[in-house]
Amino acid sequence: MKSKQISRRNFLARTVGMAAASVALAAPGNAQAATSSPNFVFILSDDQGWPATSAQMHPTRNDAKSDYFQTPNLERFAREAMRFSQGYAPAALCCPTRRSLQFGQMPVRQGSRGFGAKYPVGNTRPTIPRILKSVNPQYAAAHFGKWDHRTELAPEHLGYDEGDGNTSNRPGSITSTFGKSEKWRLYTVTEDPKRIFSITDRALDFMMRSAREERPFFVQISHYAVHVTMQTRRATLEKYEQLPKGEKHNVPAFAGMTEDLDVGVGKILDKLDALGIADSTYVIYMGDNGSAGWIPPNTTRNLSNPTTYEKLSRNHPLRGGKWVVFEGGVRVPFIVRGPGVKPNSFCTVPVVGWDILPTIADIVGYRQALPSDIDGGSFRGLLENEGRGSVKRPNPGLVFHRYSGSYPHTAIRVGDYKLVKFWREDKKLLLFNLKDDFEETKDLAAAMPKKTEELHRQLMDYLESVDSDVLTLYS
Repeated sequence: MKSKQISRRNFLARTVGMAAASVALAAPGNAQAATSSPNFVFILSDDQGWPATSAQMHPTRNDAKSDYFQTPNLERFAREAMRFSQGYAPAALCCPTRRSLQFGQMPVRQGSRGFGAKYPVGNTRPTIPRILKSVNPQYAAAHFGKWDHRTELAPEHLGYDEGDGNTSNRPGSITSTFGKSEKWRLYTVTEDPKRIFSITDRALDFMMRSAREERPFFVQISHYAVHVTMQTRRATLEKYEQLPKGEKHNVPAFAGMTEDLDVGVGKILDKLDALGIADSTYVIYMGDNGSAGWIPPNTTRNLSNPTTYEKLSRNHPLRGGKWVVFEGGVRVPFIVRGPGVKPNSFCTVPVVGWDILPTIADIVGYRQALPSDIDGGSFRGLLENEGRGSVKRPNPGLVFHRYSGSYPHTAIRVGDYKLVKFWREDKKLLLFNLKDDFEETKDLAAAMPKKTEELHRQLMDYLESVDSDVLTLYS
């Protein structure tokens, strides 16, 4: 799979054209931004749960990390960065998360099957590359790895100058030929597992060229790891075959794949140091959704109260995992390093993937008001104030939805409280206080009917205000 690079002449022509086309996005008074434009590296892992690395994601909980996987580069990165202990992916699945990130919107606003009609090729909506170029036309932007929007929309349609194109999940496992059930127990040994190193090499080349040309840049590195099918290098597999297994993480091939991904992250960090641009670069690391709670998956357990688990979930201490909007499905590793960010710090304020676009816009000095249908808010203040403060969003609730034929459900988080609504089980409502019970074991709906109704009304009001297809499909 070759990178879709463009010539320098075409790059300049496209840059000039983008600058002209972005007049509506451009903001007055941005002259100083052109002389102080930081770089941005956004690393997105696939199906990597909150406690699925050796970088502890909670300041006092030792179980907020793996009991088996080793990720020394992420540990190093976390010591130099701010960890968001309540960092969320936009969805509990790959595709809606990736769509959300590009536009700063909640997936329930964007819709599922109707997404392609709302966001066609040729749309001019603000995206991270477009915003950056409207502030400083010298910005270069690239996307490497998994795209997975499941429409004709590709990176080049949203302002990216180069990348791997409209990729699905398949390229990451193309060297494995296992069936749907086999992929959870079989693995492939290869020196480029899940294309980790080829994706990384393309990103390194882009960063080097941008630095050489003195161009600020944004690069999104969207890994196929650690999504099954499992792939790993021989050396890392053999390492974990010899190590004691953990109670929640215990599959050597998965552990090897996780460390292989970590090696790719280390290469990015090392190159920023070698290029002398680490101090002027923001690095964001995030998972696209939580891990599958069990190998092989178990839908019944995924929906059940953790007090009924006969063995720990792979997302322990969180409830559930990929495919459900309990914390195990949407709370993920979320770490940010950059200028003004206190090293080895923790932030307990909830942030979510759709906040990244407004945050980057804020950092680079984008002065125009963002469109009212952008759901995210800037967390720049948290980065620059040692994690203290808040994130102001147009809507105070964080809404997560699982489109499903058999168990559709939606969650809204407002403050410390989270409501989960099941659409096909007599409209069952669950209420949790995440401050006291982020494991989601104590349903408070019966004990707190007013709070339950308050959050339910906020959820329904939001869905109605955006004409969400959730209402059409399930109500």
